[in-house]
Amino acid sequence: MPIYVYQTFVLKQEKFKEGIENLREIKKFRNDHYSHHVEILTPVSGEHDKYALLTTYDGLAEMELQSKKMFDDEDYLKLIGDFFLENIVQGSMYTQIYRSINEKNPDKKQAK
Repeated sequence: MPIYVYQTFVLKQEKFKEGIENLREIKKFRNDHYSHHVEILTPVSGEHDKYALLTTYDGLAEMELQSKKMFDDEDYLKLIGDFFLENIVQGSMYTQIYRSINEKNPDKKQAK
């Protein structure tokens, strides 16, 4: 069952260009090196400086495994360290984890 990790944060306006470039590097690095998919979400309405990362994992166990791999990777830690320290407003990151609901199987209903 897929797991979706939705992380929002506020980019520092004075570091906007650098922040977007750093986000693109993080997305590319994670999509190229780990078994999950990352998208950058930009605001269309609401708070204009709040951005998000949406990451899709195959399941909770896979999320845990990929997280361990990322935090054992010095290159990844350098990328996110720069991002957190220089490009986002301190304390603005908020993470939520979701899973999808299984579709009802009509065959099971008929088998009863």
